[in-house]
Amino acid sequence: MALSQPVRRALEHRRSIECCGFKREDGLWDIEARMTDVKTDTVALPIRGEVPAGEPFHDLGIRVTLDQQFLIHEVEAFIDASPFPLCPKITVAFKKLEGTRIGAGWSRQCKTLLGGHRGCTHLNELLPVVATTAVQTLWPSIDADVMELGAPLMINSCHSWAQNSEVISVLLPDYYNPVDPDSADAAQKNPN
Repeated sequence: MALSQPVRRALEHRRSIECCGFKREDGLWDIEARMTDVKTDTVALPIRGEVPAGEPFHDLGIRVTLDQQFLIHEVEAFIDASPFPLCPKITVAFKKLEGTRIGAGWSRQCKTLLGGHRGCTHLNELLPVVATTAVQTLWPSIDADVMELGAPLMINSCHSWAQNSEVISVLLPDYYNPVDPDSADAAQKNPN
């Protein structure tokens, strides 16, 4: 474990998120994400009733089917465990993502379509994981176009992918910008 030794403690809650990318035989790609929340003590909920220790408080997930241009063809979501019986009814709303494209602005588009009462907090939390898993899945699997298509999603997303980093100067020289991304000039010089 890379973290330092913690103070003595007791586990209360475990959230697990798994996201996998699959190449389909029809040439499309499936990205599947699943989240579970499990508590170590029994919890009494006013509507659902008792959730025994070790059983899922939340168990939900999403499958996004896309092509190599990151265009979403199909979305399927599920909620098998939730605090309220009403929760699973929102899964059909995630079909609104069909026809959208993972790339620059997609997170904003997801918030517009599915934010607040229009979606599910926890399914929404999986969407950025789906996006980065899609990039990781498609990147080594097909031609260099993936690098170009994924660039707007990745530029300035972390230290190594900063517009002025060596990584960008080598991998995506057309996107390289020596200006510090935090400077006022950066937005004007890099429209991405």
